[in-house]
Amino acid sequence: MNHDGHNSDNFRAVILDYGAVLCHQPLPHDIEFMAGVFRVSPARFLPLWAAPRPAYDRGDLSTPEYWAILAREADVELTPELIEQLSRVDKEMWSRVNTEMIQWLSTLRPAGYQTALLSNMQFDMIAHMRANFPWLSHFDHQIFSAEVRVIKPDAAIYRLCLERLGVQPHEAIFIDDREENIATARSLGIPSFHFRSVIELRRDLASAGFRHLP
Repeated sequence: MNHDGHNSDNFRAVILDYGAVLCHQPLPHDIEFMAGVFRVSPARFLPLWAAPRPAYDRGDLSTPEYWAILAREADVELTPELIEQLSRVDKEMWSRVNTEMIQWLSTLRPAGYQTALLSNMQFDMIAHMRANFPWLSHFDHQIFSAEVRVIKPDAAIYRLCLERLGVQPHEAIFIDDREENIATARSLGIPSFHFRSVIELRRDLASAGFRHLP
């Protein structure tokens, strides 16, 4: 940052994914609990969990509808109480925030960058985050897939994000943990980084000439 509060590189905005970037990956015991409810192994449960997820994250399915699809696939009966419990675990397992990344996020606007959260997320989790994570206020824009009815890696959600930020693709950086999401962002001309760890991100951003490092 130079003395007048503006960033000293050519970037104007930072776009961040949420899952496995600003929070940690789910713990094995969370997956084991849910797999147990459906009477399948964790290895069998994960594809079961993932298959209807795009529709859920796009806002096409309600929470009960999402879990009903899983129940049908696994041939189990779910009570409303069990659905509530599954939904709670599903939210909690994505709620262990990466404090190092949140700390970095809190310094971006003071350093002269605009910020956007760009996340595939269903309505229940959005409400949970807004109720529990005051650090969301560090974002100029919160773009959640269920609210805009489009999910990454659809190019439309990235264009919407750039439009809200009022920046050109080359003026933003995008950080995500999924290769297919990064591929679309890069195809639009957004410098994009595959998040694996804070140490690797620091090195990747420095290589790209981004000066305000985590």
